[in-house]
Amino acid sequence: MSALPPPPALPGHAALFLDVDGCLLPFAPRPDAVSVPPALLARLIVLQQQLGGALALVSGRNLATLDQLFAPQVFAAAGLHGVERRRSGHTGAAGDVPPALARARQAAMALIESHPGALVEDKGAALGLHWRMVAPARKADTERALQAFAADALIDLPGYQLQPGDHVIELRPRHADKGSAILAFLDEAPFAGRVPVFAGDDLTDEPGFRAVNAQGGISVLVGDRAGSAARFRLPDPAAVHAWLRVATDAPTPEVSP
Repeated sequence: MSALPPPPALPGHAALFLDVDGCLLPFAPRPDAVSVPPALLARLIVLQQQLGGALALVSGRNLATLDQLFAPQVFAAAGLHGVERRRSGHTGAAGDVPPALARARQAAMALIESHPGALVEDKGAALGLHWRMVAPARKADTERALQAFAADALIDLPGYQLQPGDHVIELRPRHADKGSAILAFLDEAPFAGRVPVFAGDDLTDEPGFRAVNAQGGISVLVGDRAGSAARFRLPDPAAVHAWLRVATDAPTPEVSP
């Protein structure tokens, strides 16, 4: 278990950046099987108001999926690990989908037919290959097969990189990451001039931790993963909710499920 201390109370002049899966929300067997509890959504709305709008979601999901998940609220957000970014209702371009990625998606769909429980996640400009739902006896073989497939597909995708995660390997553009997305937000109102705070759980969050540390901010690892650049730790999403709850000193608005 990590020896990192728990984070301090959220500063009133924070710029708050939050990962979604594994941080705000516990993992589900399938990416489309998660939902946002109404109480959590209400809490985030209060925090957004208290911070003068300086709250953003920073996720591997694309912006369209984030908006579906957190509807009816539309938060500032970075999607696809920073490839997409939205501020003040504007969406940053994700770029065209390379033909080689479309071919890889089709080939991956054929591959998983021989690996029951494996899942192909179409993220538009990125592609995720999941093995969380694979039976334990087959999980190692499936992981090796998906990792090898992704490595082969990368050969035809200049400008892309492999991004390992929790029971997933992704093919994604390499020109952006969560750290660059956070730094871009910090150059803009209402985030500029505030103390950056970022909570996340996965390897994809490490660039965000490093960026926040370099700005003198607060980096929070969620979970027990070793070797993180984060300086503080919370054990799970429930602890994240409790930490955020302390920061909300105003009554939460009613939000319909």
